[in-house]
Amino acid sequence: MTEASGAPRPTRRIDARSLRGLAHPLRMRIFELLSLDGPATATLLAERLGENTGTVSWHLRHLAEHGFIEEETGRGTKRERWWRRVGVANELNIAEFRDDPESRGALSVYLHELVQQYFSRVVTYVNEDWDAEWRAAGTVSDWRDLRLSPEQLAALNAELMAVIARHTPAEDAEPVPGALPVVVQLQSFPRRERGGS
Repeated sequence: MTEASGAPRPTRRIDARSLRGLAHPLRMRIFELLSLDGPATATLLAERLGENTGTVSWHLRHLAEHGFIEEETGRGTKRERWWRRVGVANELNIAEFRDDPESRGALSVYLHELVQQYFSRVVTYVNEDWDAEWRAAGTVSDWRDLRLSPEQLAALNAELMAVIARHTPAEDAEPVPGALPVVVQLQSFPRRERGGS
């Protein structure tokens, strides 16, 4: 996958050890906030999450140990450290972990927390007050009439990701006036047929 600038985006493949390091509800919430809102301190994160600063600090160090985040050097003090997400895309192939008894629990926690995060983002959007222009621009849609083979579904996902990549500005690009951060959530999966004819 490449960014809009054409430069290859660094990718990190999540292995069993790093999956176990990330697969914790609070660590995943911390990682999400750093990913969406940028660098923060343990104190700022604790306030947003309603948690104890010491607990958040411990989880931040754990995320750093597993390479998901890093300290932002040159900012803050020895007592008040700033943390940021490491600038790589994380790639997880869930098929690698389904048959591994030692990783199955971590995979389950990770997937359930990820789905909960996606759900929470949509609920937040629906409950917020947006002006008509932004309300008309956003969408919560689904399509139920597709019948695809695994190869066709993989091709559909690749095409959709390519479209998103074309609309993703380079990191050093100036934002367009009036632009806000946008989250695109793509969920595409097979559904077992139920009922009968």
